[in-house]
Amino acid sequence: MPYVQDQIIHDADAHMMETPDWLLDYADKKMRDRIGMVCEGPEGPLEPGYIDKIRASRANPEWRARKKDNVMNDRMFEALGSFVAEDRPEALDYLGFASQLIFPSFNMLPLYQADIVGEDIDYVYRMAEISNRALADFCSVDRRLLATGYLSLRDFERAKETTEKLIKSGTSALMISTNSPPLHSPSHQGLDPVWAQAEEAGIPIVLHVGAGDRLVDPGIPINGLPKDDNRYAREDGYLNSVSIVLIARAPMQTISALIIDGVFDRFPRLKFGIIEHGAAWVPSWIKQLDTAHDAYFKLESRLRKLSLRPSEYIARQVRVTPCAVDDVGWITEQAGEKICMFSTDYPHPEGGRDPLKRFESSITQLSAGAKTRFYCDNFIDMMGNGLKN
Repeated sequence: MPYVQDQIIHDADAHMMETPDWLLDYADKKMRDRIGMVCEGPEGPLEPGYIDKIRASRANPEWRARKKDNVMNDRMFEALGSFVAEDRPEALDYLGFASQLIFPSFNMLPLYQADIVGEDIDYVYRMAEISNRALADFCSVDRRLLATGYLSLRDFERAKETTEKLIKSGTSALMISTNSPPLHSPSHQGLDPVWAQAEEAGIPIVLHVGAGDRLVDPGIPINGLPKDDNRYAREDGYLNSVSIVLIARAPMQTISALIIDGVFDRFPRLKFGIIEHGAAWVPSWIKQLDTAHDAYFKLESRLRKLSLRPSEYIARQVRVTPCAVDDVGWITEQAGEKICMFSTDYPHPEGGRDPLKRFESSITQLSAGAKTRFYCDNFIDMMGNGLKN
């Protein structure tokens, strides 16, 4: 029996799990030496033979039969279809989603760090190309799997060329860093050819959590307390209860700049997705943007050139995935019905084993139309031509 029944639901945030040698088959020797192997999981180094052991278990018919009714129970590498592409359609059948927007897992951080912190621009674009081809191959087994393609905004011309290649290859969404490139804003007019291509192709720009910058100051984790039992938290304080409060800082900055500097005005059909940053912050952010617009309207000509207020651009062009613990009903009442999208983060643990139940409990007061927007229509609106099924 599928996890989702009797309704159409799209999953706006899902992942594949990179095995240690995932990228090596897609890279030449020089790049293989630089990329290396991903040898750690969410709780540290992988045990020797760990991946082979999981592969062997998938050949057991009894194991696979049990997944029909509890596909959400396993997480990370243990989950069905997490790294074996041929198993993902079966997992989707058991999940019951109409589609899943697919992101990398471990490779997200190296991509961001090379892009925002690194100095070798050629390496950034070559690494992204390798990662994008590997992820596209994983998604090619089923039209319900929608591949994202990482796009660096570091170099105007190469960003334009990469966008053209990704669109021609059938990429469903362009993923950019949540942080600004080091030497210019993502709203720089030199990037207008990127936004123009995406708008014409009808595919969205998405920002996903995992940027290389620190969410908390270096001293914050050094609190004199015993080591916390949160097994997912890192030594730098990432993925804990303090960092989660600050998780939206980077996308707030990026999208605010894009709105205020006129990108949303110049490209009114271009959609943006803010993925896995939660959404409890969205109503106050919208209010702050409108307040900033009003306060500086007479002082800044760029604001006077805008045809809409910031809140109107957000309603028209921005979609956000709440966390399963967010009060989606309250967020929707404050920010409007067009903003929030359902997601699971499958097979990562952050989404929980029953996100559908959690979300349902927070949207009981919403109208049937608002619920349909959350589960289905807002995702369809964001994805445009990127939705292939």
